[in-house]
Amino acid sequence: MADKFDVIVIGAGPGGYVAAIRAAQLGLKTACVEKWVNKEGKTVHGGTCLNVGCIPSKALLETSHKFVEARDHYNEIGIEVGELAPNVAKMLEFKEKVIAKNVGGISALFKANGVTALEGTGKVISSKQVEVTGHDGEKATYETDNIVIASGSVPVEIPPTPLTDDLIVDSSGALEFAEVPKRLGVIGAGVIGLELGSVWSRLGSEVTMLEAMDTFLPAVDQTIAKETFKLLKKQGLDIKLGARVTGAEVKGTEVVVKYTDAKGEQEITFDKLIVCVGRRPYTQGVLGDDAGVKLDERGFIFVDDQCRTSVPGIYAIGDCVRGLMLAHKASEEGVMVADIIAGHKAEMNYDAIPSVIYTAPEVAWVGMTEEEAKAAGIEVKTGSFPFAANGRALANNAPEGMAKIVADAETDRILGMHIVSQHAGELIAQGVIAMEFGSSAEDLALTCYAHPSTSEAIHEAALAVDGHAIHMANRKKRK
Repeated sequence: MADKFDVIVIGAGPGGYVAAIRAAQLGLKTACVEKWVNKEGKTVHGGTCLNVGCIPSKALLETSHKFVEARDHYNEIGIEVGELAPNVAKMLEFKEKVIAKNVGGISALFKANGVTALEGTGKVISSKQVEVTGHDGEKATYETDNIVIASGSVPVEIPPTPLTDDLIVDSSGALEFAEVPKRLGVIGAGVIGLELGSVWSRLGSEVTMLEAMDTFLPAVDQTIAKETFKLLKKQGLDIKLGARVTGAEVKGTEVVVKYTDAKGEQEITFDKLIVCVGRRPYTQGVLGDDAGVKLDERGFIFVDDQCRTSVPGIYAIGDCVRGLMLAHKASEEGVMVADIIAGHKAEMNYDAIPSVIYTAPEVAWVGMTEEEAKAAGIEVKTGSFPFAANGRALANNAPEGMAKIVADAETDRILGMHIVSQHAGELIAQGVIAMEFGSSAEDLALTCYAHPSTSEAIHEAALAVDGHAIHMANRKKRK
């Protein structure tokens, strides 16, 4: 029997590594198990997010966006540049540097906080034991008082499009293309599909997105979703809604995809195909036969509101449990669980978790959409404001998009905030903070915002809830 710990965390992604650090900070003897091995054969922390997800995709989104800005828009603001061309190899090199800095930072934080890093695959074999199988196949069993499962998720594969090396790929493979594909197909027009499609479209691909659903971004407030659809189509993304893929055939270096839509059976040929139809919880090999941890009907680990599983002393967080599959949601659950284990009272407000799509412009939201509120029987009032009427957005040459606030018609409490704009992912924090403090739309309307700033669009949207917006024509009389 190996060392005993107060806490063992399985998985070092955004949920797991944060849980481990927090637990160690609270004086608990903590270990974190991670099996991820990089291209050099070295165990690395950070999980999907830092290695093949959030961070590397944002590196490519930013570099590709800067390329388009320089090529298409610098001349508009008086900066003349010569002929430009993307250097994909250097972009990928930059992406790898960003990954290395992030994962190296986590390893340093483990050392600084006294977290024991265990290399290999972790398995819960009882409520008090974790078995770790090293990369060499050697097994070691560790005793612990508490276990936190943070095993994450993996991309969903679909039978019509089995993955084929460098031709039919998942989201991870889409970050590794050595050159820009001329014709790129993307199955799924959700968050991941839109981001990856945007990267390669900016660099020169003809991108066609096949989305089975008839509604674009159904989880997003539809005022914002319709505006986003219009802006992305204008950028060149060919988004086909109601297009259900039925098969794919590799012919040499091409992929022929068959799908059905309102017009019947269709066929289209691509040079590369990305499958982005969602993610599923990863629990394979994590739970031993005697673990006693229950899964729900979709394969997620069953937990309560404080991430307790069906077995006392075992918790689960992040993508392998119910709720949004978001890195920041996992991290906050990790903090909550560590605090609970240490004896503190802790909880999360699941109604105030922001979501962001890092296209250009970005799409961000928190709380209820207008459609969700009405479906719940809540009478609402809304206020919106276009960035085309915002001085800073015009000065930034980024006038696209709008901000919208959904408030309870009776109490004026903010139920949701929805934005499509440059830096929407930063601006949405105002909505998160407002909702955490139970703010009313009037609270934001009475707040003094810096001028000029794009944040003023939020201020104007709050004013517009009661028809008091200053910088646009009001449909309601001031009270």
